[in-house]
Amino acid sequence: MEKRYYLDRFKVSVPQLEQLTGTSLSQGGDYADLYFEHTTYKDLLLRDHEVSSGGFHIDYGVGIRVLKGDKTGYAYSENTEMPDMLCAARAAAQIAQANVIPDGHSYRIPESGPCHRQGTFYRADEMWSDSETRTFIPILKKLESMILARDSRAVKIIARLSWSESYIMMFNSIGELTCDFRPIGSLVVSVIFSENGKNENKTSSRSFRAGAEMITDKLLEEMTEEAVSGIDARFQAVRPKGGKMPVVMGAGASGILLHEAMGHAFEADFNRKGQSVFAGMTGSKICDSSISIVDDGTLQGNRGACNYDDEGIPGQKTYMVREGVLESYLHDRISARWYGVPPTGNGRRESFRFNPIPRMRATYMENGKATKNDIIASVRKGIYVDEFSNGQVKIGEGDFTFYVKSGFLIENGHLTAPVKDINIIGNGPEALADITAVADDLIVDNGTWTCGKDQNVPVSCGIPTVLVRSLTVGGE
Repeated sequence: MEKRYYLDRFKVSVPQLEQLTGTSLSQGGDYADLYFEHTTYKDLLLRDHEVSSGGFHIDYGVGIRVLKGDKTGYAYSENTEMPDMLCAARAAAQIAQANVIPDGHSYRIPESGPCHRQGTFYRADEMWSDSETRTFIPILKKLESMILARDSRAVKIIARLSWSESYIMMFNSIGELTCDFRPIGSLVVSVIFSENGKNENKTSSRSFRAGAEMITDKLLEEMTEEAVSGIDARFQAVRPKGGKMPVVMGAGASGILLHEAMGHAFEADFNRKGQSVFAGMTGSKICDSSISIVDDGTLQGNRGACNYDDEGIPGQKTYMVREGVLESYLHDRISARWYGVPPTGNGRRESFRFNPIPRMRATYMENGKATKNDIIASVRKGIYVDEFSNGQVKIGEGDFTFYVKSGFLIENGHLTAPVKDINIIGNGPEALADITAVADDLIVDNGTWTCGKDQNVPVSCGIPTVLVRSLTVGGE
């Protein structure tokens, strides 16, 4: 879409944008930016065999940020009338001025570089807004009927389809004007199974930056299979004896441990403030040379993809770890200025009401040269895990605890008894250093992953099958 379309949508002109940034810098700020957003969100919920509820929400407004030295002033307006935006600009300027600790220095915010690209990392071939909401009701009912037909033990099914379309326009005091259209659709189904008085549950989800074309029979078949597979093992699973042992992490959703226990520690704000265990370690070897870890905003249609981040920096692929060496933190404009490096396109925010901060996009480990079967065969006694749920991580120390929803014992190189109700306990940097084998079966999980760091943003994660030499397994 042409930039004129976005200017008209938000009822502003380029001279008015320049006036707003000029007012924002009136108290002596070094840099100012504007973030305009118009988002429409809808959802439908199926419960007890009926699509019984739905939601509709519109978010519209502008956030104004002023940077002065190391301090930030932020204010927003829920409309784009010029008097109200000017009021927000003055407020942001005053906040930045009030927060300043005089040191005699001013700072130049790095430019984004080329702001024009060919193509896009996401598109909506069928706009969600072009379809009436009721046309999606049969999709939820069809998914329910497919699951019921596959497994008679399914006693309760809850399914939700949600979608949004966001129009984003950004302008800054450097004179950069950036626009982006961001669609996203999500489908989630949770199933409770009952057998002989025992209950087990399974969830399947998919989320893409795409339009309504993402909903296909193939997608429903994949989610049905995922929702019912492994239920026999869940009913048979036992809680194993705990202790320190090798852990094989399955490809795909196990990437959540990579995201939580390691990825956050690479975000530049934690490192700039000395709160991360990886602070000051750029250029250092931190793990085996077979390991490369990427945060990627360029995966086509991915939930974490970014044509531009929320500061107008073009989306890009960033190696945090390349062949075992810590190559880069994840930077927004502020940390890039502080470190004297280019921004990596990781400045993200929940909405115009929030200040952008360094956040992950799609975080994954690249393929190695081993195979899944060879990795499992190399373990005499250990555990294989492939699905996690709740976890806790201490960014500063790197300590983590994750609850394992499904897995198997490994005995003499073979998967044997299914296990459940266990915790995996360890330390992120130590676990990274203890990865001794990486398979060639990378899966980037397309579930509805959402990262919370004071504010929520959509992300994705992935990992090949990996062997961690030793982790604490909390069992009996």
